[in-house]
Amino acid sequence: MENKLKELTDRLYGEGLEKGRVEADRLVAEAKEKAAKILADAAAEAEQIVKKAEAKAADTEKNSMTEIQLAGRQAVAKIKNELAGVIIAKTSTEAVKAAAVDAEFVKKMLLEVAKNWNGAAEQVSLKALLPAALEAEFAKAIEASANELLAAGVEVGYSNDVKAGFKVGAKDGVYSGNYCSYLLVLH
Repeated sequence: MENKLKELTDRLYGEGLEKGRVEADRLVAEAKEKAAKILADAAAEAEQIVKKAEAKAADTEKNSMTEIQLAGRQAVAKIKNELAGVIIAKTSTEAVKAAAVDAEFVKKMLLEVAKNWNGAAEQVSLKALLPAALEAEFAKAIEASANELLAAGVEVGYSNDVKAGFKVGAKDGVYSGNYCSYLLVLH
């Protein structure tokens, strides 16, 4: 009997041990499955985070490039405008200076200024100041058309303050109605 008891005990012990192993293997397999699922979920979430970050970086890069291109175009346009202004100034300076000392041109300009100045309202007496250094040159042209200038309301004088071109302003310095202070200077 002792043998049978021992056999029975060994068998029960073996079955218990086997059940314990099976249960332990099942628990380990479940734990491994859960760990694998957690790792897969974490990997998927990390992949989504990386994709979102890459998309945001690409969007930021695209916006930055667009802004840089716009700023570049604006800078080029500004430089072109400034260059055009410099070129026009360089090429027209001599012509303007020559016209400003041409007595006939200045006379026509004064008549045009007077005509437009007095266009819609009461006639205002104007005084034009010409360079004193060029008085001899201007005197001939101005004397020949003095009546025309006076009829237009322009009195001509000479000033050392005017180096080139001419200045036009109200004779008495006072304006009525819609007139405001006005000064035309050609240099």
